[in-house]
Amino acid sequence: MGIDFHNEKNRNTYSTRKADISWVNAIKGLVQFNNISKALDIGCGGGIYSKALSDMGAISVTGVDFSEEILKGAREYCKEYQNIVFEQGDALHTGLKSNDYNLLLERALIHHIYDLQKCIEESYRLLKDNGIYIIQDRTPEDCLLKGNESNIRGYFFELYPQLIEKETKRRYTSQFVLNTLKQVGFRELQEVQLWETRKVYKNKEQLLKDLSERTGRSILHELDDKELNLLINYIDESISTENNLIEKDR
Repeated sequence: MGIDFHNEKNRNTYSTRKADISWVNAIKGLVQFNNISKALDIGCGGGIYSKALSDMGAISVTGVDFSEEILKGAREYCKEYQNIVFEQGDALHTGLKSNDYNLLLERALIHHIYDLQKCIEESYRLLKDNGIYIIQDRTPEDCLLKGNESNIRGYFFELYPQLIEKETKRRYTSQFVLNTLKQVGFRELQEVQLWETRKVYKNKEQLLKDLSERTGRSILHELDDKELNLLINYIDESISTENNLIEKDR
């Protein structure tokens, strides 16, 4: 099993929400957007963060994803933004112009990448001198935090511990990422920990529906429908709060 990013039915799985203010504020604390003429969002999915980069002040934004189906969803999601374009491409070989971007974002991408060094080398090629490169992803430690009404993902691994190895094996440690960045030639490295609000649910029923549709959660595609229903029931019983659930990702 696993998510098929090229399947038409998954076209909108990564274009159903908006970047939260917690993320926007964290990025604004790192980037002076009055200096960003060209931004690049690799692994852009449905365009959620491409749109956010534009809203924060990037003059032009290019979103890159390897799935043409998901890019169709992104183009629809960002159709009112004339300064955002989307290109199909591989994170290791984008085909884009060298030394051309002030800011490069790779959010929730690198756990899908088998060769991190090649990915970072491609990013180094694309960025202008003094360009800013932001890699955002979970570490293995982030994945193993106990489940609660904010950290919903923790419940996945409590009920199905067989998912732990699958999840942690695809996650890079902070130190490995930092070492690879240094080897490739990036300077002034900084690590920032962020609890990003993923979504605010009016009620628990809304959360459970989101889970049943596996929206934006590739790990849930490792479960069949019966297993997923058991997980939804488990989360339903584990969470006592009925209204105003705030889900966060570290």
